[in-house]
Amino acid sequence: MPTAVAGPEIERLIQLLARLPGLGPRSARRAALHLIKKRELLMAPLAAALETAMEKIEICKVCGNIDTQNPCTVCTDSRRDASIIVVVADVADLWALERAHAINGRYHVLGGTLSPLDGVGPQDLSIDTLISRAHETPVKEVILALNATVDGQTTAHYITELLQDADVKVTRLAHGVPVGGELDYLDEGTLTAAIKQRTLF
Repeated sequence: MPTAVAGPEIERLIQLLARLPGLGPRSARRAALHLIKKRELLMAPLAAALETAMEKIEICKVCGNIDTQNPCTVCTDSRRDASIIVVVADVADLWALERAHAINGRYHVLGGTLSPLDGVGPQDLSIDTLISRAHETPVKEVILALNATVDGQTTAHYITELLQDADVKVTRLAHGVPVGGELDYLDEGTLTAAIKQRTLF
């Protein structure tokens, strides 16, 4: 029977860290050890930041983003183009698009995608709020920035149907060859999408 090498408090820290995406038990042990060694430099500020986050983080009532203010920083930014709504499944997708500085519009976070197998229906997502926002005066385009999965495409088609009576252009992200990609390494579905959505050179 293995003997414990650390007290229950440290074991609890390791268990909690192991629940984070990308960290398994071994990585969590290394992370915990690093935090413990750098207590003053890392652990104390991290604990304070987590405590502050617990108190102040809210979900934006307009778009569904996570922020410390409500409405969020994106929704209150007057420099953004209010005529464009970019629809994403999750906050992580919103943050990824913001990192890329790809568009200067507003966002709408659905909270997932339609998935009958997992029991996720339209009532479980913020689709009704999106449809209401799309009917508001400044909105001219709704960009469906959803994953190229079966669930993502099903959700995109469902939303497109609901937006038929709205006076907005509904677009989606292009699919195909990634920047820096080599054809030999791409799957057949990606190549087919790239050929179908080819553009003038």
